Amino acid sequence: MAIFISSFWVLVVICCLLYFFTKSSNLKSEDGAFKKFQMVYLIVYALAMAADWLQGPYVYALYDSYNMSKSEIEQLFVAGFGASMVFGTIVGSFADKYGRKTNCLLYGLLYGLSCLTKHFNNFWILMLGRLLGGTATSILYSAFESWLVYEHNSRGFDKELLSSIFSNATLSNSIVAIIAGLVAQKFADHFGYVAPFDVSLTVLVIMCVMIVILWSQNYGDAQASMTDSYQSAVTYLKTDSKILCLGLIQSLFEGAMYTFVLEWTPALTPDKATPAEGGETGIPHGWIFAGFMVAIMIGSSLFTILCKLGKVESFMRSVLFVAAASLCVPAFIPENQSLVFISFLVFEVCVGIFWPSMGTMRGKYVPEQVRSTIMNFFRIPLNFIVILILLQDFPRVVIFRCCVGFLCASFVMQQILYKIECRAQEILLPVVQDRKLGQKC
Repeated sequence: MAIFISSFWVLVVICCLLYFFTKSSNLKSEDGAFKKFQMVYLIVYALAMAADWLQGPYVYALYDSYNMSKSEIEQLFVAGFGASMVFGTIVGSFADKYGRKTNCLLYGLLYGLSCLTKHFNNFWILMLGRLLGGTATSILYSAFESWLVYEHNSRGFDKELLSSIFSNATLSNSIVAIIAGLVAQKFADHFGYVAPFDVSLTVLVIMCVMIVILWSQNYGDAQASMTDSYQSAVTYLKTDSKILCLGLIQSLFEGAMYTFVLEWTPALTPDKATPAEGGETGIPHGWIFAGFMVAIMIGSSLFTILCKLGKVESFMRSVLFVAAASLCVPAFIPENQSLVFISFLVFEVCVGIFWPSMGTMRGKYVPEQVRSTIMNFFRIPLNFIVILILLQDFPRVVIFRCCVGFLCASFVMQQILYKIECRAQEILLPVVQDRKLGQKC
């Protein structure tokens, strides 16, 4: 118990020191228009993520309180990931044709309806809620970022500042997650397990109002049909190896990450208490979760530092290698609770670096006209990985070894992406030099 609480406070101190260090050395803009743009995006994004975080801790608990069997609960969770993989890919791709702002509003509508279904103790109504929620999740992780990248570029802001927005978004997401967890706990204690979903619905309404008032509309290729958009996305994946590598890196890493989310609680819970532990087998979930979120915040600050030292394509190789090494601990020495917990903290730091890094690389490589469509294609293998893990009754160590395998594969793909980018720069460099020489002449 002591290591969980003491680690949280140590992480808070490290996080504060890194934050103030990066704040003083971070790339800044005195452009008032950019500051306003960033603030508007971050507030809406934080509300969108808060709505998701408010629900997460109580989905299983609510189903259990409705006396759903373990098999029924597993079916509901698989349905959520399946909906994200199938329906989410279709609906999430509407953003390129019908508008990213419209798609973000659709996220609020679908997730809001999903919240309402939680009031009914009926398996099929809850199943409908999971299908709506899974579809909404795909929109959350594609349309908001697509809107941001288009608006940032179209308004002529410095491209380097986009990385800063992604870093701040990761930081704000972690803060929101901690606050959402505390708020959800308070409401659940006083009004029952369905209350956090009502709070989430309220947040979604506020978010939608802000989007309607503050956001402009933007598109990918509004003239192309949905079939053309899908064909274009597939063509890009076939012909542009950088986009393919990027998609595989994202799918493999996030597949491991979501599997980790499902497995960290049993991995840290001792099988049986010893007398020295006072007969207590429970772990402080709130402290541990808060520690994970602070570790992600540390990762977002480290991302800012790493960007000053080298290119994202380069340092992400080391990040993915460290992530794979960290999950080797629960995969091969799962009995050491303290060591496993420390390894989980290291992994969460890597997650904090991964999110803004991937956002930066997607902004660089994914074509604007089919951005949302391709981003949703990236999520297909991710959801397939999670569903596969959920459907198999693997021992925990085997599951973590699978995660290590996914992360090692993502490291290999990152290495390939780095090599491709280096070759592209080598080809481009003589052309740039010739142009400069011609200008001098």
